[in-house]
Amino acid sequence: MIPKPVTAAEALRAALPRLQAAGIETAARDARVLLAHAMGIAADRLTLHLPDPLTDQAQAAYGAAITARMQHQPVAQITGQRLFWGRSFHVTHDTLDPRPETEILVAEALSRPFLKVLDLGTGTGCILLSCLADMPMAQGVGADISEKALAVAQENADRLGLSGRARLIQSDWCAAIPGRFDLIVSNPPYIAVDEMAGLSPDVLRWEPHAALTPGGDGLAAYRILAVQAPARLMNGGRLLLEIGPTQAAAVTALLAAQGLENIRTLQDLDGRDRVVVAQKPADPDSCGTL
Repeated sequence: MIPKPVTAAEALRAALPRLQAAGIETAARDARVLLAHAMGIAADRLTLHLPDPLTDQAQAAYGAAITARMQHQPVAQITGQRLFWGRSFHVTHDTLDPRPETEILVAEALSRPFLKVLDLGTGTGCILLSCLADMPMAQGVGADISEKALAVAQENADRLGLSGRARLIQSDWCAAIPGRFDLIVSNPPYIAVDEMAGLSPDVLRWEPHAALTPGGDGLAAYRILAVQAPARLMNGGRLLLEIGPTQAAAVTALLAAQGLENIRTLQDLDGRDRVVVAQKPADPDSCGTL
C-alpha cells in the first residue's frame, strides 16, 4: 500500500514536541514559521494550508529546519530573512540578527532630515538601508570590518533598490571613512565579557562574537567612537548610538568629554535605556549644518 502523504498539520504536530524537548521557548511560533518557509508560503497563510499534503521537497526542508532549530540556530538564519522596520533583510551567521529594539534608533534618525548618513558596524545594513529607504534624498555609507558582513549588506542594498545611494566600505570604525556626515549611527558590540555566558544559546552559539562583545567592560567601541566620530560629523550633526541597558551614564560621559552636546537617552518599549543621542555644536556663523 502506498503511504498516505503527510499533511502540513501532521508535520506541525510532530515538530512541536521535538522543539519543546530541545528547550525552544518559542516552539509553537517557530514551528509554524519554519513550516511556512518550507512550503514556500507566507506565515500568515499557513492556517489555510494545514490540510494540504506536503511535497517530498517541503517535507525534507521542514525536517532539516526543525533539526537546525533544535540546535538553537536562530529562525532568521534558517530562513535567511528577518523583518526589520517593515522590510525583509537577508541574514546569515556572519551578521547579527536585527532586533526590534534597534528600530528605536532608526525612528530617532528619521525624526529630522539628513542628507549624508554613516553607519558604523553596519552588519546586514538594516539601519543604514532603513534610514535611506525612508529619506529619499539622502545618501549613505555603511562601514564594517567584516568582508562577509559587507557582502550581506550589499545583497540587501541590491534587493531593496538602494545600491545607488548606499556605499559600503571595509573599515575599522572611522579609520577608512572619508568626508563628513550630518548623521552618524551605530549599533556597536557592547556586551561585557562576563555577561556573555548569560546569553541565550541562540545568540551565544550562532551569532558572531565580534559583533556582540568587544571584551572587557563592553565600552571599548564607545571609547573609540567618542574620539573618532566628532571629526566625521558636520557642525550640528547628530550621533546616535545603541547601548546596553546599564551603559547610558558611561557613554554620556565619554561623548560629553569630546565636546558633544544635547546628549540624551532614549528608552525602548520595555523602559530600558537603549539609544544615546548627541550633537556636535553648530557653527554660530553658519546658516545650517550642511
